[in-house]
Amino acid sequence: MMKIRIVSLAVLSAALSGCAMFGPDRAPPPAPQPAHYTAGTQSALLTVADSEEQEFVSGAQGEAAWWRAYDSDVLNDLVAEGLQNSPSLATAQHALDAARQQLQGQIGSTLLPSVDANFGVSRQNGLGLPVLQKPTLQYDIFEAGIGASYTFDFFGAAYMSDRALAGQVQQQAWHLDATRRALAANIVKATISAASLQDQVATVAQMADLAERQYRQVAARHQAGSASRDEMLSAEQRAADTAALLPPLKAQLLSIRHAQAVLLGRTPDQAPEPVALDTLHLPARVPVSVPSELLHHRPDILAAEAAVQVAADRVGAAIAAKYPSLTLSASYGHGGFDWSTFASPAGAIWNVGGAVTQPLFHGGALDARKREADAGYDGALSNYRQTVLSAFETVADDLSTLEQDAGALAQAQRADHAAQEESEDVDRRYKLGAVPYSAALAAGQLHQAAHVQYIRARAARLTDTAALFDAMGDPEAAPRPAADEMSVQLLP
Repeated sequence: MMKIRIVSLAVLSAALSGCAMFGPDRAPPPAPQPAHYTAGTQSALLTVADSEEQEFVSGAQGEAAWWRAYDSDVLNDLVAEGLQNSPSLATAQHALDAARQQLQGQIGSTLLPSVDANFGVSRQNGLGLPVLQKPTLQYDIFEAGIGASYTFDFFGAAYMSDRALAGQVQQQAWHLDATRRALAANIVKATISAASLQDQVATVAQMADLAERQYRQVAARHQAGSASRDEMLSAEQRAADTAALLPPLKAQLLSIRHAQAVLLGRTPDQAPEPVALDTLHLPARVPVSVPSELLHHRPDILAAEAAVQVAADRVGAAIAAKYPSLTLSASYGHGGFDWSTFASPAGAIWNVGGAVTQPLFHGGALDARKREADAGYDGALSNYRQTVLSAFETVADDLSTLEQDAGALAQAQRADHAAQEESEDVDRRYKLGAVPYSAALAAGQLHQAAHVQYIRARAARLTDTAALFDAMGDPEAAPRPAADEMSVQLLP
């Protein structure tokens, strides 16, 4: 029966609080609705490059496990490992768990009565009367009881404070989603970068070997008197310059692998081996949701929207704090100067009372809190607008970059193919005696240099595709309950 009364009291308080709600509109401000993302025209079908077609599917929704579109089991396993073991993701999850527990504790203390039991035994020494023989009196006090109190939230101060905290939980949940998506995107980008740098190191090593062989050939000719000293020194300089390209590339490759290991929750010495770039297939279809739908798919925008609701509730709570509050309290127990009195009916003690509190003067603290809440609300509105604009900017940049990547890759492949054919042609002519060996070595170096640019262009297209996938958000993420619904769910 007592439990039913307590729950009924909490429901009554919530109902009464709903009759007097203060504060600004909790809905986010109207967001811009651009017809399209980029300043220029955006074609759906991109330039065919590397014998691969890629299409922007307008109006399609984003994907949850978008990295599977690369058709690489190794990449899928790496992302799964990172999502399982990443300390940064675990930190965000623990922060969300802590916020939920904080909300549950606050709801329990505001929507339900507080009940406390106490028991005490004390021995006291008091002053006696001068006419008595003993100048002091010593006596024992035994007391035990149970007390309850409840403050009615007629104007919704506590309710809106609870809802604001629930909104912070909601905001933290969206931050967790954003952390998860960013982690997956960073793992994919690091994997692509490691694969690209590995191929670049191998290609530059071949180019350096050809340059060194050309230098030795010119040096031999110089010894034989058929090449000048300037020619030999120029060949040596080219060989040294080409060889100098390798150390920075190798250092960059190790740095990327170390970062990849940390993303996976490993130590740098346990970094995975780079995958072959050719095993990462370009996703043929990339979803591009309409701008109005993007607002509901990106966790950063949803977190900014939750922040607006939190700020509005804080304004309402600051206003409601200026109005009266009613607190009821009751206690029952036993007390006495000895155990016999304590245990007898004569030792029964109780009290029932009520108090209405109306804030009158707090040194301007209540007004300052209201102004602080107003400033926080205005800041949340501005942050929401900026977050939306930044999201549109990110998508527009990714779309434009990916479209240019297709053209750049097509030209890099064209140059690589032409340089390869030229190198093979010069090599055949050398074998026929039509050109010197140095010409074949020079043509081989030009081919390797063109191939490095092709590797970089292909990796850039793969990386920028991942960035666009990530920018589209995830409509399949589990929906978060509204702040007031979450409060009801967390009632004990």
